[in-house]
Amino acid sequence: MIRTEEMLLNVGPQHPSTHGVFRLIVKLDGEVIREARPVIGYLHRGTEKLAEDLQYTQIIPYTDRLDYVSAMLNNYALVHTVETMMDIKIPERAEYLRIIAMELNRIASHLVWWGTYLLDIGAVSPFLYAFREREMILNLFNELCGARLTFNYMRVGGVKWDAPEGWIEKVKEFVPYMREQLVGYNNLVTGNEIFLERVKGVGVITKEDALAYSLSGVTLRSTGIKWDLRKDEPYSIYDRFKFDVPVRDEGDCLARYYLRLEEIEESLKIVEQACAQFPSGGEILAKVPKIIKAPKGEAFTRIESTRGEQGVYIYSDGKKEPYRLKLRRPSFYNLQILSKMLVGENIANLVVILGAFDIVLGEVDG
Repeated sequence: MIRTEEMLLNVGPQHPSTHGVFRLIVKLDGEVIREARPVIGYLHRGTEKLAEDLQYTQIIPYTDRLDYVSAMLNNYALVHTVETMMDIKIPERAEYLRIIAMELNRIASHLVWWGTYLLDIGAVSPFLYAFREREMILNLFNELCGARLTFNYMRVGGVKWDAPEGWIEKVKEFVPYMREQLVGYNNLVTGNEIFLERVKGVGVITKEDALAYSLSGVTLRSTGIKWDLRKDEPYSIYDRFKFDVPVRDEGDCLARYYLRLEEIEESLKIVEQACAQFPSGGEILAKVPKIIKAPKGEAFTRIESTRGEQGVYIYSDGKKEPYRLKLRRPSFYNLQILSKMLVGENIANLVVILGAFDIVLGEVDG
């Protein structure tokens, strides 16, 4: 047996494949990982503490900066909790606008993952195609709310702006176009022998470990557990739409790859149905006070964000600012299992395993 001297290696926080300021201290025996210790906090901004001095509407832009690839869903997670505390009924038109915006953002986020994941592995073309389609969604968002990344679109009681004239028709046109591109994505990548060799059987997570580590989203569903809050604990108007929850049993990086592409198709189904049912008129904001004060008490709500279970806990003492705010950030929880997964793996598989989690560091650090 050949013995080598153990070596400590820093992967990040400036490594491009860590997708943000994430650092892994890796102990190597040759090319085999013996220990991996994540170091987080480089992007920590104290969002939860800052919220204690902000009015509820003022907190919304801060949620944009958490999972900044899926900002619409973060916006919704916060306002949904406040609305639950205040028992606010949301206008129909606003509900549909929210659903369309959130599912388009989910698609855009999965496109970022698909392109950058394959770029990490060594394929350049998929990145260009993914960002071409994502650009179309960002153009739609720009028309809807005047922003392309940090949207600040949701409001307690509804949404800030109505859809401009012709916007719903543009969304309808995007759906069949995106479906066509998905076929191209699969033809280009999914059956590629080199790609399959890199991801199949790599980074396997068992069902038991997934539950023990509180994993959620695609990472959980890749282990055979069918759990999606849009189906299992419906919120907003998700119960009006017919869509499936893709699930795989293999628990490896390939399973997580398949699931994200399948989730794009399911989101397209929801968007298509929402556009077909879209009300011709109506309010986009419920009648709420200019200064929002949640009643005394506490509430915890959770939604199915792009990366998993996004939870918001608020304790209110009846003032215009929350007394306490706590976020349940799926990227942070999903990352906890990484140290266990990497032990015994080849260093070449580190980026493949990390990339399959689809973390966003703004959400990890909070």
